[in-house]
Amino acid sequence: MLRNELSIISKVVSSCYLLTISMASMASLSNLVAADDHVDSAKLLIKQGPKQVLPGDSGVGGFVPNVKFIALDGKTHQLSDFKHCKATVLAMTSTSCPISKKYLLTLVEMAGTLKAQGVQFILVNPTTADKVNEMQAARESFGENAIYVFDKTGELASAIGAKTTADVVVIDAARTIGYHGAIDDQYGLGYSIDAPRERYLADGLAAIFDHRQPAIPATTAPGCALDLSPRPKVAGGITYHQQISRLVQRYCIECHRDGGVAPFALDTFDDVVAHAPMIRQVLERGVMPPWFAAPQAKGQSSPWANDRSLAASEKKALLAWMASDHPMGDPQDAPLPRTFEGEWTIGKPDLIVPLPKPVAIKAQGTMPYQFVMAETTLKEDKWVHAYEIVPTDRSVVHHVIVNVHAKGSGRIRDLDEGIGGYWAAYVPGNTLQVYPPGFARKLKAGSTVSFQIHYTPNGKATQDQMRMGLIFAKEPPQYVVETLPLADRNLNIPPGDANHIETSSRRVPREINVLAYMAHMHVRGKSFKYELTTTDGKTETLLDIPHYDFNWQLRYDYAEPRVIPAGSTIKVTAAFDNSKDNPANPDPTKTVKWGPQTFDEMMIGYVETYRPLNEPSDSAESEPTESEPTRNLSGLALNAIFKQMDRNGDGKVQEAEIPEARRQQLMRLDTNRDGAISLEEAERLSRLRNRE
Repeated sequence: MLRNELSIISKVVSSCYLLTISMASMASLSNLVAADDHVDSAKLLIKQGPKQVLPGDSGVGGFVPNVKFIALDGKTHQLSDFKHCKATVLAMTSTSCPISKKYLLTLVEMAGTLKAQGVQFILVNPTTADKVNEMQAARESFGENAIYVFDKTGELASAIGAKTTADVVVIDAARTIGYHGAIDDQYGLGYSIDAPRERYLADGLAAIFDHRQPAIPATTAPGCALDLSPRPKVAGGITYHQQISRLVQRYCIECHRDGGVAPFALDTFDDVVAHAPMIRQVLERGVMPPWFAAPQAKGQSSPWANDRSLAASEKKALLAWMASDHPMGDPQDAPLPRTFEGEWTIGKPDLIVPLPKPVAIKAQGTMPYQFVMAETTLKEDKWVHAYEIVPTDRSVVHHVIVNVHAKGSGRIRDLDEGIGGYWAAYVPGNTLQVYPPGFARKLKAGSTVSFQIHYTPNGKATQDQMRMGLIFAKEPPQYVVETLPLADRNLNIPPGDANHIETSSRRVPREINVLAYMAHMHVRGKSFKYELTTTDGKTETLLDIPHYDFNWQLRYDYAEPRVIPAGSTIKVTAAFDNSKDNPANPDPTKTVKWGPQTFDEMMIGYVETYRPLNEPSDSAESEPTESEPTRNLSGLALNAIFKQMDRNGDGKVQEAEIPEARRQQLMRLDTNRDGAISLEEAERLSRLRNRE
């Protein structure tokens, strides 16, 4: 009965891409064309940066016709008007593409600097769904240093052979293309770095000024895809109103809507047509809808309640329509519109915990993790049935790890992210959690809440003051939800290694019930796998993520809870790409260790479990008190915490390795008085406490 109840509930409430229970079960996104064909893992590109290409394939050396166009200010121009300039830069842009938005300030700065050197910048926006008022704001940021064109027909973009909204084309006085490609390598598909390592546009312009060929005359330009070529009619009678609108409703508009977390809306036919090339690109890359678990073997159904992958037939229909002339069909065939009401998806919270003040977010580059404390001021313990984290500016929030600290613990922050699992999380694809009836997390009276926040600048300085909303259970739960971390703090990733492997194993001291998994690494993370070995020596894969993506740290929720037998061993295996071929890699020459920032690395396999209310905890989420130093240090969590605190790897936790605020409390475990705590000492006292 419990498993059936959990299966139903977990299909109804999950993350921002949640599908309703009446919707058809989906096959794997990795089935690219036919239901029987599995994805070629080598072709699935999670991260893409600029790549050098043949100049002839990008039109370098070719002639650009004298196209006429009307600028956003109403003035008419043609390209021959700028023959007096040393060079004319035609920079593609969009107010809805996230990469274009990040590059706007870069273009503003370059246009201002190069105007005096005789360079004319022309911004070309061919995205018909972009809002004119947002384009006006972008134009104003350039002042008199650039011309902004709303290229509704795509004539200007087609004339220069533009391929993405981050493309730039440089022409000389004779309208010959001298450079075509990326601005630089700071931003790409699935990554950002703090500063560019390659400045392709600036180097290309410098070469053209010196009347020589650029060293790199052509690159790809990662951005939102454009497809300006003539389109064939779609076969099979597929229309927007009959098929495509229903697929968009099912898989996209939870996030791609006005007020949603996605960078642009897909609410209307015009929205979908305007973004059709980018939709097609992310479908072909295998990153949308976001789902990264390996496909099941033929004939096996998905064990995951929140599996977001498309069926092969659905993907085939979407790709065919996106590549066609986009027939609308009969509006009378349209589905009923989906509506989204209220600020809180979980309903009105019983308690809202805000950040005490806004956090300033810079416009460009990257930011270190922000660690912010907030007080709950609760007078009594509460059981939390649901939570939701709502930023005031979703566009700059990548992920949030929330932990709860007991009153009087004297602890102002975690030793490291992951040392005690997490109490709540906001990650791409998972912004809320609603537990089934009878399940809850505990929030003690007077608790302090810590928010560890990863902000990602998006081209415009802003601020955020997120809030966490909580809904309390009406009565104590039957089951307590907790999160266990399987972490390897002793990471040592060599420079240049494209496939460095790290593992971590934990023996399960008693039977546990698993609800979900969530893997966490940083930008060098490549793949992640959970495996189970039972006492009879049999090994099976619990979860395989062959293409881990830092931008999409998804929960993988079981449709039915998985029982892990006592005595079993759970092993996590992670691969890291510390090579120069990883465009997100901050420094491929660096030996990488464990650390909290994205230029460091982590390896944490979160395991979300539940236990009956009257059973002792296997989690370290609740901090021990003076009278109860080891009550919650058992099982997987005890092993994980011990390994992480043993910083010198000598098999003991020395007194100096314990934070001063907890030193006196935890050194009570040192029963032989040798000035250090062994794992055996910790386990012995933990067993005694759990028998009480």
